[in-house]
Amino acid sequence: MTLKAVLFDMDGVLFDSMKKHSECWYKAMTHFGFQFSPEEAYLHEGRTGAGTINIISQRQRSCDATPDEIKEIYQYKSDLFNGMAEAEPMQGAAEVLEKVRASGITPILVTGSAQESLINRLNKHYPGVFVPELMVTASDVKFGKPHPEPYLMGLGKGKLQPCEAIVVENAPLGVQASTAANIFTVAVNTGPLDDNVLLNAGANILLNSMQELADKWEDLYTLLHG
Repeated sequence: MTLKAVLFDMDGVLFDSMKKHSECWYKAMTHFGFQFSPEEAYLHEGRTGAGTINIISQRQRSCDATPDEIKEIYQYKSDLFNGMAEAEPMQGAAEVLEKVRASGITPILVTGSAQESLINRLNKHYPGVFVPELMVTASDVKFGKPHPEPYLMGLGKGKLQPCEAIVVENAPLGVQASTAANIFTVAVNTGPLDDNVLLNAGANILLNSMQELADKWEDLYTLLHG
């Protein structure tokens, strides 16, 4: 492996935002008459909003939601999220990014979010780290995670081969997406899921936090880069 880039998920990796997303998805889906628990949101993390809504609609109504329904539900969820206190940066994330860049490695963002408010926070909390040309959001892809398209697009934007990058993910769908794209995947379990959920999704390495990744970055870099 010639490591040139690290592809980072955003929610649950760079920002401690999944608790808020979980609550908002629960409130939005139940508001529109769907059965949905806060815990289920973690299993859909990384999927596009439309994908999540259609899965629940298919489960309850045996049909996809209409485009207007998807727009209305996702807007309601987004408004709830934007009305909450700003998500804090994930502890250890800034140190990880600093060490990645100090190693001459390029950070690339690959997120299932399309919320402009959260994306804008990258520049506030991680100024100068991510550039628009090296970001993949839900607005860019046809297929969200667990489809490999988001990570394949990240590789494409960075002009990379799979052996030239690693992925940092916290969600099982994201791990499935990155491994389907044949990229070495570091899972950081920052949520309530059992470790085995991430390992069974295909993670190559499992860590318990972004801080642990920061503490072990030099060893990981040596292991992968040689």
